[in-house]
Amino acid sequence: MENNFLLISVIIPMYNASETIVRVLDSVKKQTLECDYEVLVVNDGSKDNSKEVVERYILANPSFNIKLIDKPNGGVSTARNAGLKASNGDLIAFLDSDDQWFPDKLEKQTKLLELNPQIDLLGCAFDGLYLPNTPDGSLLKIDISKLIFKNYFQPSTVIMKRKVFEEIGYFDESQKYAEEGNYFIRTSNRFNCYFCNMKVINYGDGKSGFGASGLSANLKEMHRGFNKNLKFAYENQLISSRQYILARILESIKYVRRIVIVRMKR
Repeated sequence: MENNFLLISVIIPMYNASETIVRVLDSVKKQTLECDYEVLVVNDGSKDNSKEVVERYILANPSFNIKLIDKPNGGVSTARNAGLKASNGDLIAFLDSDDQWFPDKLEKQTKLLELNPQIDLLGCAFDGLYLPNTPDGSLLKIDISKLIFKNYFQPSTVIMKRKVFEEIGYFDESQKYAEEGNYFIRTSNRFNCYFCNMKVINYGDGKSGFGASGLSANLKEMHRGFNKNLKFAYENQLISSRQYILARILESIKYVRRIVIVRMKR
């Protein structure tokens, strides 16, 4: 993969992110990987001045290829889909509007893709998902049998080849919670998905993965979203009835644990 001829599409769904979006864009601008970028910021009907902040950033950085897509509010799946539709990259990377990439994130990931050409989608670790008993930098193949028990793919860590999007298509816009889980379940059924135990992002500007502001704060709806993904996998015969039952039981245990943790923080 010749980086001189490589185009990476970076898709950033944005909603009310005026306080974080500049740091997010800076983390893309500071990437050590030398290649062509298109940064697609999708304003999902923000009610604050996020759009104006990005417009000023574009004017201040004319050589940085940023495209601002403005749309009515429809949820993160619709925003990611608008970015996917506008993308042209050989590789597609996602970045949420309150996460920040480490400067060498894309350089390390493209190197892994070059050394392991079988990888179609690659996710990596962050503070909320790091395997302490697994050597740093280890590659793990993630199929559905693993994915139904643990979501290894936080969107801001994910990079995938364009052929994945061309076959899998878009995120399910009817699903408001745990929507990325549905997408990665569909992907892992058809493509080689890998997780690298290597931290590549600052997650959520320091927030925890749940119980903070945003979608993940609605624990009950997140729980329903996870179960919907499991039901999808079972009804499409991607997992056995035994796997489905075990995964549902484990998700119920996790749900109770999340509630306890959130209440202890109050």
